[in-house]
Amino acid sequence: MSTARARRHRRSREAALTVTVLFAAKPESWADYAAPLRAAFAEEGLDAALVTEAAPETVDYIVYAPSSGLEDFHPFTRLKAVLNLWAGVEDVVGNPTLTVPLARMVDDAGLTQGMVEWVTGHVLRHHLGMDRHILGQDGVWRRGAPPLATERRVTILGLGALGAACGQALARLGFPVTGWSRSPKRIEGIDARSGADGLAAALARADILVLLLPLTTETENLVDAARLAELPEGAVLINPGRGALIDDTALLAALDAGHLAHATLDVFRTEPLPPEHPFWAHPKVTVTPHIASETRPASAARVIAANIRRAEAGAPLHHLVDRARGY
Repeated sequence: MSTARARRHRRSREAALTVTVLFAAKPESWADYAAPLRAAFAEEGLDAALVTEAAPETVDYIVYAPSSGLEDFHPFTRLKAVLNLWAGVEDVVGNPTLTVPLARMVDDAGLTQGMVEWVTGHVLRHHLGMDRHILGQDGVWRRGAPPLATERRVTILGLGALGAACGQALARLGFPVTGWSRSPKRIEGIDARSGADGLAAALARADILVLLLPLTTETENLVDAARLAELPEGAVLINPGRGALIDDTALLAALDAGHLAHATLDVFRTEPLPPEHPFWAHPKVTVTPHIASETRPASAARVIAANIRRAEAGAPLHHLVDRARGY
């Protein structure tokens, strides 16, 4: 019997666990998530009533996106946990009515793979100077090959699951990768730094800087004029993390002054990015519409179902948010 069949057989002999799970996200997301969640619940042996509406006092778990509009958790008197559909929790972590455990979306294989592909693609774009040839189809024979990856230093700010995965992927391509996080970490293939001195050192060696930090009170505007000045002349900034990590005015000034060569931005303080925002027309800025990665229903459903199963079995939830740290 295969491992998967044996697991299903074992679970079929266990008592089914009956829970009510409220799906609280934009209505259009329901069509994408309903079937994958039900399939994942069945695989985990959960007899779960998955609903989009329910009397609050009957709900055990909430699968949640801040875009749902749900803000008051007080009425959910039986609530055991909220499972965020997104990796970022800045829009809900400070909600005073949310007192039950909050888990964020981590270890979603689809989310991680999507981010690795986007970051690797844009790092290679700038490393290889693709724009010079793609946009310069004007009959001019432009000589000069780019340096090898071993000669282009990449720094990643944020060494969580996404940052670590992106850093290791780039290291496998030969890039010298420096990473920075608030707390010390050891990650194979990455020169991991922490603390104020570590941040300065990481910035100083960033020919290409990638931002994958969570947004907290400590990281908001982290990349300001002073820290942009610590980057090497001609550096490139890539931000698929959170828009408010960057001081927009300082970034534009650094680009206009020629200190930075380019900024590729996927996230912004206001989304969609207003048409009048100067990023759109700036020749040294590439705007992408928050597409670096997203939660994939099939893989995310498995993460959520496994976490609920753990909770129902009395085990601690995975990927719990530390309220004090904000992620």
